[in-house]
Amino acid sequence: MRRFAALSISLFCAAALRAQGNYEVQVYGYDLVPPGVTMVELHSNYTVEGSKTPYLGSLPTNHAEHETVEITHGFNDWFETGFYIFTSIQPNYGWVYVGSHIRPRFALSEEFTKKHHIPFGLSISNEIGWQRPLISPDTWTWEIRPIVDKKIEKWYMAFNPSFDKSFRGPEEHRGYEFSPNVKFSYDITPKIAAGVEYYGAYGPVTNFDVLRNQEQQILPAVDVDFGKNWEFNFGVGVGVTQATDHLLVKAILGYRFHNGGHNN
Repeated sequence: MRRFAALSISLFCAAALRAQGNYEVQVYGYDLVPPGVTMVELHSNYTVEGSKTPYLGSLPTNHAEHETVEITHGFNDWFETGFYIFTSIQPNYGWVYVGSHIRPRFALSEEFTKKHHIPFGLSISNEIGWQRPLISPDTWTWEIRPIVDKKIEKWYMAFNPSFDKSFRGPEEHRGYEFSPNVKFSYDITPKIAAGVEYYGAYGPVTNFDVLRNQEQQILPAVDVDFGKNWEFNFGVGVGVTQATDHLLVKAILGYRFHNGGHNN
């Protein structure tokens, strides 16, 4: 029971550790923010039904509202850097600062993939940062996230086979942990795509956790196109294992600012 409780806290209270926790619930596409453009996103995630008791000084997730600001700047056609500010609104604690991460990301440019006949988009991000012990006992974490995606007519697929590592906290002895994220969607109209997202956290790559201690979350979602500078995603996630928060509602709203250019 002690190990199970620790796993539950690590799964859902540590930002970006083990499939991003409840702070940034997103499957990435390979494409980067264009050069000279700054994308500002607000991730709003509400845990309708989650853990109800604190453990090791960490706050429970039940009825917690997590607000994350993500600021990403594109430097060229193969490199961008993102910065996160994580916050949490707790029923009995009010609004608290959780921590911050930085995320440099590299990608194969569209020109390169066409020249070498690579039939899919490919990029890789590295996200490293700190979160307060009040929220997560694992205070320093690192995520390595390869990103592969493909668009075929109205169908879209993205696969993020992430590897997470705690450098300080109860999970640091577990080494690198495998957290696959997958997205399938279909363009219902030119402006609306509906699909399913999957978030998993299987445990150490050398020895997966038993199923009841893994994270398994299925999240029907919709993407709406409000214009080329906008991003909007909404979904409702259901946990299907004991170690997963049972019900989560999430929304992502983003806008691209063109430095020195024109916004549409």
